[in-house]
Amino acid sequence: MSDANVLVLNASYEPLQRVSMRHAIKMLVREVAVIEEAATGMFGPFPVPKVLRLVRYVKTRWMHRRSHLCTKAAIKARDAMCAYCGGKAETVDHIVPRSRGGTLTWENAVAACIRCNHRKADRTPAEAGMTLLVVPQQPQYAVPA
Repeated sequence: MSDANVLVLNASYEPLQRVSMRHAIKMLVREVAVIEEAATGMFGPFPVPKVLRLVRYVKTRWMHRRSHLCTKAAIKARDAMCAYCGGKAETVDHIVPRSRGGTLTWENAVAACIRCNHRKADRTPAEAGMTLLVVPQQPQYAVPA
């Protein structure tokens, strides 16, 4: 039972994280949280918690701080397929190649399969005779607040 995870909700009932049973009991002892849902049984003087709710609201900017960053993994998640042939996205291609000053930005990078990435090589899509199936842009969830 001590390895069970307990869901912690903010005071506004939005989920924050999962914590160990030991951490959950410490939160109850310090009276920073209350039990919203309990399992059967007791843990000392407390019912075994399944869900805790914080007594005071906690700002959660830290949870989303990095979500606006443009990374290769984020580009592949955004596009989900090769921007040139529609196949499986295995890598990231820079529309303006890095050797020509292109950088990893939402507007200059697309997901690509290995074959298309090698075919395009160190050229722009127009020079390689390839057309983009997508218009690369910053996703709405990645716009900084």
